[in-house]
Amino acid sequence: MDSKRSPTVRLLAGLAVTLSAVAVYSGYAIVQLRSLQQFQARTADRNRTDSLLLLRIQNSLNSLALAMRDMLDGSEPYPLTAWRAQFQRIRTDLEDAMAQEERSSPEDRSSDQRRYLADSMAQFWDALDRLFALAAGGQEKEARAQIRLSLEARQEALSTAVARLLVENNEAEQAAGARTRGIYARAERNVYLLLAAIVILISLTSLYLVQSNRRMFEEAAALSERRSELAQQLISMQENTFRSISRELHDDFGQILTAIGVMLQRTGRRDPELRELQEIVQSTLDKVRTLSHALHPVALDETGFESALDTYLPGFERQTGIRIQYEKAGASREIDRSVAIHLYRVMQEALNNIARHSKSPRAAVRLSFLPEAVVLEVEDEGVGFGDRQKQGMGLVSMRERAEMVHGRVEFLDRDGGGALVRLTVPA
Repeated sequence: MDSKRSPTVRLLAGLAVTLSAVAVYSGYAIVQLRSLQQFQARTADRNRTDSLLLLRIQNSLNSLALAMRDMLDGSEPYPLTAWRAQFQRIRTDLEDAMAQEERSSPEDRSSDQRRYLADSMAQFWDALDRLFALAAGGQEKEARAQIRLSLEARQEALSTAVARLLVENNEAEQAAGARTRGIYARAERNVYLLLAAIVILISLTSLYLVQSNRRMFEEAAALSERRSELAQQLISMQENTFRSISRELHDDFGQILTAIGVMLQRTGRRDPELRELQEIVQSTLDKVRTLSHALHPVALDETGFESALDTYLPGFERQTGIRIQYEKAGASREIDRSVAIHLYRVMQEALNNIARHSKSPRAAVRLSFLPEAVVLEVEDEGVGFGDRQKQGMGLVSMRERAEMVHGRVEFLDRDGGGALVRLTVPA
């Protein structure tokens, strides 16, 4: 098959494209996931932490409001300075929360917002210190007035500022959630796109493989058919050559030797040397007839396959010493000469294989005439086929001859040892 038409290069190119697409998508997905991780760490998690700290600040501011309400309540018998320790605890907690919130506040928060919250808190504590100074000087009435006029307003302003920051954090968290969902949506879409691309690539590759394999199988089938045709032509040419040589030997050389033998027989009565020459001529004539029969049995053309079989088997026994058991089943019928020659050659090749390879002292030849087929079997008790089913040229020849008569040949190993060749030819 032409190397230019080999699918290897195209398949490798398709594999490279697929792997490249997977690598590009994987890199892009990793970048997106890392970006999402950094975004969550930088924004979402930071906003969440800052919101918790703002809630802590708001709770402390509510504690301040409750404490100031208690200070304004006239039912309490304590002086205003008695609340100093409580306010100091709240201040300590607020300053700690403010310091942590400053570190975890979102990066997009403006410096004015940061300064406003810190300045408002500092002004509140300055006002509170002045209030306790007035109360310590015995001016509790003025101190309570400062609570109503200044401290409550400052506390409300601080609570409002913290509430506004919480709202901004919530909005930022919602925006971060929307952005996160967008990243996940893009990643999911890319997964679907990658799967679609892979399915398309696999489909195209599969179609290409199917087409390529079908083309290769068609070419292999065509090559096999041409090989079979060539083998059958060679077998036909071989048979024609054997037939022609056999006729030449039988008709021409045989007649010449027969004539010489007759002439020598007439004169051999007076000369002993001529009688010896006559015996040599007769021996040569017998060898020529044997060779002629081996090349193409005359009986096959004149009296049919069964007669040729009856003639060949005794001669094979004498030459090889292998005892042949011949069996026939079914009513005999005439076999076409174009089929008979191939039946004869298969039988001949099978027996020759027994003589050369099987080491069997006995063999069986069975001919069965069935309504739908003629079956020829040659069986021995030797070593079996083994690897010869794949390597033997004689077996290949038998397969080709079976195809020429539209038959089927089987090479079987017997359970108890030995081999069986079965040729089935449709009637």
